[in-house]
Amino acid sequence: MEKHDHILSVEKKTDNRFLNMYDLQYENKVGGQGIYHIASRGASIEELKLKTHKNKPDGVIIYALYGPKRDKVVMVRQYRFSVDDYVYEFPAGLVDAGETYGQAGARELKEETGLDFTPVKADEMYSKPLFTTIGMTDESCATVYGYASGKISKEGLEDNEDLEVIIADRKEVRRILKEENVSINCGYLLMHFLCHTTEDPFYFLR
Repeated sequence: MEKHDHILSVEKKTDNRFLNMYDLQYENKVGGQGIYHIASRGASIEELKLKTHKNKPDGVIIYALYGPKRDKVVMVRQYRFSVDDYVYEFPAGLVDAGETYGQAGARELKEETGLDFTPVKADEMYSKPLFTTIGMTDESCATVYGYASGKISKEGLEDNEDLEVIIADRKEVRRILKEENVSINCGYLLMHFLCHTTEDPFYFLR
C-alpha cells in the first residue's frame, strides 16, 4: 500500500472563544516528521474535523438579492485586521447550535444589515458546507441564497464590527471586482450575478 502523510498527535495551543490554534505532529510519506499549525473554530481537539471526519458548517454565507427587479446584491464592506484594510464580502456569521443554514442566514443578515431574508430552495450540492482556506484551517461554511427586503440598519452590530452595508447594481459590482479587495467566495458569486441573462437570478441553482 502506498504511504501517505498522517498525523501522529495533536496539541491545543490556545484557549479562545471563537478561534484556536493547534499543532499537529505528523509523519510524511517518506518518513520525515514535522509540525503543522492549523486554526479551528473547534473548542477542543475532539471537535476538530480531523477527529470527527464530519463536515459540520462553522458558518454561513448569505447571497441575497435586493430590489423590486432583484437586480442588486447585498454586500458588506468590512474592516479586517489581517490586512489592516476594508474587504468587500457577503454578510456572514457563525451557525449557532440547533440552527439550520437558513435560520442562521436570516439571523446574521438581520444583525449585520437590518434587512429581512427570504431564502430560495437550493439543492444540497450548492448549499452544503465547503472549506474556506483549507491550508490553514478546517473551517467550512454553508451558503444560503435568497432575497433581502426592508431598510438598512446598524442596530444589530457588535462594537467590534466595523462594516458598511453595500447595495450594489451591476455597474458597481464591476467596479468593485476591478478595484477593491474582495473575498474569494464573494467574488465568484458576483461573477454569476454579472452574467445571468434570464429572469431567474438563481438559474445556476437549478
